[in-house]
Amino acid sequence: MKSFLEIYDFGTQTSRTVWQTPDHVEAPNWSPDGSFLVFNGSGLIYRLDLSEDAQPVRIDTGFATGCNNDHGISPDGLLLVISDKTETGKSCIYTLPIDGGTPQRVTEEVPSWWHGWSPDGSRHAYTAVRDGTFMICTCAVDGGNEIQVVGGGGHYDGPDYTPDGQWIWFNSDREGGMQLWRVRPDGSDLQKMTDDERVNWFPHPSPDGKQVLYLAYEEGTEGHPADREVELRLMPAEGGAPRTLISLFGGQGTINVPCWSPDSGSIAYVRYART
Repeated sequence: MKSFLEIYDFGTQTSRTVWQTPDHVEAPNWSPDGSFLVFNGSGLIYRLDLSEDAQPVRIDTGFATGCNNDHGISPDGLLLVISDKTETGKSCIYTLPIDGGTPQRVTEEVPSWWHGWSPDGSRHAYTAVRDGTFMICTCAVDGGNEIQVVGGGGHYDGPDYTPDGQWIWFNSDREGGMQLWRVRPDGSDLQKMTDDERVNWFPHPSPDGKQVLYLAYEEGTEGHPADREVELRLMPAEGGAPRTLISLFGGQGTINVPCWSPDSGSIAYVRYART
């Protein structure tokens, strides 16, 4: 499958391909200083500097060679967080230096899939399954102190903090269709933020706090599959009508994790070739 790593610029309202490969890659993160992207492919993590003609370089993740597409960079740019199953058999969260090194285990229980870092750098937000139940949890950056924020019947996924740390956005089918929600980090004030015919996943608040980017599947889609006609949509952070930013062939792997540039002027995403 041919993958196109792309950047959409809000100023020019255009996309450009910064790298392409005949292989399958997923889920770009943007570094806090804006100079590089991080993404995964075939269980490994790569860095792509955003300089002319740069090529991806593998980040040494030690024993962790079964990384999925749930990874990110700490707000200070010093740490990489990954979700990997090599050691535990199910997705487990680890941190390591951004330039590579030995992963340090964060979550005691598995499966756990990382999705968001609190803006003060103190906590992780992640999807977890405990005793067969999906939930959104947080824990201290170095592990322990797991707190269930919200959970129950249905699927819960994609938690990401707002830049002021006051909300965690996520997607859930707790009322039937997969829609976007937000909740306070202490589990209070749960609010449904979309309610339409689309199947909505992976909300990402912009660093300036004004907008939320998300992935919208066609009505009736089950789960979050790859190789689908999808839309990247944008909505006001306080709620309101969304607008379609880009229509593309993608889905799983397109924007699973935070993907805004630090100045809120661009987003990074993966588009796939139609076969």
